[in-house]
Amino acid sequence: MYQTYEMELAGRTLKVDINRVGKQANGCAFMHYGDTTVLSTATASEKPREGIDFFPLSVEYEEKMYSVGKIPGGFNKREGKASENAVLTSRVIDRPMRPLFPKDYRNDVTLNNLVMSVDPDCRPELVAMLGASIATCISDIPFDGPCAMTQVGLIDGEFVINPSQEQWKRGDLNLTVASTKEKVIMIEAGANEVPEDKMIEAIYKAHEINQTLIQFIEKIVSEVGKKKHEYTSCAIPNELFEEIKKLVPPEEMEKAVFTDDKQTREESIRVITEKLEEAFAENEEWLAILGEAIYQYEKKTVRKMILKDHKRPDGREITQIRPLAAEVDLIPRVHGSAMFTRGQTQICNVCTLAPLSEQQRLDGLDENEVNKRYMHHYNFPSYSVGETKPSRGPGRREIGHGALAERALIPVLPSEEDFPYAIRTVSETFESNGSTSMASTCASCMSLMAAGVPIKKMVAGISCGLVTGDTDDDFVLLTDIQGLEDFFGDMDFKVTGTTEGITAIQMDIKIHGLTRPIVEGAIARCREARLFIMDTCMKPAIAAPRPEVNQYAPKIISVQIDPEKIGDVVGQRGKTINEIIARTGVKIDITDDGNVSICGTDKEMMDKAVDMVKIITTEFEEGQIFKGKVVSIKEFGAFVEFAPGKEGMVHISKIAKERINRVEDVLTLGDMVTVVCLGKDKMGRISFSMKDVAQQ
Repeated sequence: MYQTYEMELAGRTLKVDINRVGKQANGCAFMHYGDTTVLSTATASEKPREGIDFFPLSVEYEEKMYSVGKIPGGFNKREGKASENAVLTSRVIDRPMRPLFPKDYRNDVTLNNLVMSVDPDCRPELVAMLGASIATCISDIPFDGPCAMTQVGLIDGEFVINPSQEQWKRGDLNLTVASTKEKVIMIEAGANEVPEDKMIEAIYKAHEINQTLIQFIEKIVSEVGKKKHEYTSCAIPNELFEEIKKLVPPEEMEKAVFTDDKQTREESIRVITEKLEEAFAENEEWLAILGEAIYQYEKKTVRKMILKDHKRPDGREITQIRPLAAEVDLIPRVHGSAMFTRGQTQICNVCTLAPLSEQQRLDGLDENEVNKRYMHHYNFPSYSVGETKPSRGPGRREIGHGALAERALIPVLPSEEDFPYAIRTVSETFESNGSTSMASTCASCMSLMAAGVPIKKMVAGISCGLVTGDTDDDFVLLTDIQGLEDFFGDMDFKVTGTTEGITAIQMDIKIHGLTRPIVEGAIARCREARLFIMDTCMKPAIAAPRPEVNQYAPKIISVQIDPEKIGDVVGQRGKTINEIIARTGVKIDITDDGNVSICGTDKEMMDKAVDMVKIITTEFEEGQIFKGKVVSIKEFGAFVEFAPGKEGMVHISKIAKERINRVEDVLTLGDMVTVVCLGKDKMGRISFSMKDVAQQ
């Protein structure tokens, strides 16, 4: 017999079935929220994975197209690799849960979330987040939960808890907050320039809702939760630490790690490592874990110096940003380019403009197919960190970083009506030492402006770090963290925005949550830093969008026609539109509402195409003047094509002022002539006159 638990959540019923399905998993929660159904499972290996120094957690979010009554597109007709949305959802589930597992746990753990049915009023991502937490909490897998997650929208200035798909799309805020019983543990947000104080209010509104969910989960765990299993600890023995300190005193480690040059630090650590490997050559057990022990020693050294002495590894002040540099137009012939450098982090971003027909089509769990007009792609090659490995395409990290920078810029992009282009920006990581996603945001903003994209405001981003002590009040916030401070610190709090407010947030932490003073302090620190970056670095490089798109970018002219005339422009089997394209070399896209986009690089040919479209879609009236080509000659007159697929007849009596006996005496095939419209004859054909043109 299975157990069912229910609670009211944001006006809808959240129902959880336990022991109904998936009984062989360590933990399984069959989730229902409205008509959205997600199967969440948690499984763990019996033994730790050997030879690793990290916790092997895998989070999966599987989108099944049957959940929305669709058959997958393509030839294969079955789901393939995870979509970008699935990858990002997996990351959002992973980030708050990972810190709650034991740090010395090395058993493989998989959290799988299978989306089986989607109710547009109940977003499946939220249900999966809650399901993963519940499945893990009731399992025998060691986990310091529960944690809960809530989403918040902002519509017409009012907060909406767990908004529907439609509300999520049209609101000014997409906020996801995860909490433990005491603290906020994860924040993910996209926002339309939401002020800092409003954002903080929304975060703690979600945190408040999370507490009711945690009480609900605790009730489930108390009744059906399994006892947590014992596991083999992979913690470093204290005896090894003591021996290392004898050979490498703390002051020697401090000297090794405290430098502003990453390569110098790595060389110093390499020398220390060789020294210790030689000393422990006879102890195979210690040699196997020596690398992790040195890492832990290095970490403790850095944290102690930051927390107690406010001394950063590169000698900066706590609020100081590394040296900044920015430039545009460094890559020739592309539509827009910019490079942003912050210390040893360097991003080159290239912008490409194209007709709207080039936008990305997304086949996902939405009611309708979605087109993605703005795309930001992020690449992280191994040479950027001085390593060598083959490129295997973008991983989850690259997809996540690209999505964050993309989300940061979307609120300031011009509308399709004002700027009818598909836009792609690509961030190439030339060098990395901390927060390349925020450097990508700055570089892509400048690249867009250099390409002539009329963005509404400048956007910049920065990351704030954290080192905590033994109490909640003992902490230090670090502006602009470098890689070492990210690895050894407790938080990576990224915030992007304009001068007016926040456009995106992504918060990763390694501890069991943040207090409100830390959250408020980090958001304030990031605002101060991003304004500094804009004023001192970005604006001197390019202060505003260029008035026109780059000379190598396609030009687009939009013409609005009567939707009922679309068929006239397209012609039978596309004959008319293909003829326009062949004659002018332009690209033409027509939307269902009658918007015709004409794209090309030759202004004269584009204007010619526009004239053709206007002529084809104009209601012909007496007195209109046209230029056309003689395409057919008959005894009674000549037919003149004045637009692709459009012809009118000039009667023999209307060719010349004087009487002529044969049409061929005046006209030959291919002649270009000017005619005036006389209206339509009894058969509905357009009648022209050549001899009456001068009178018009």
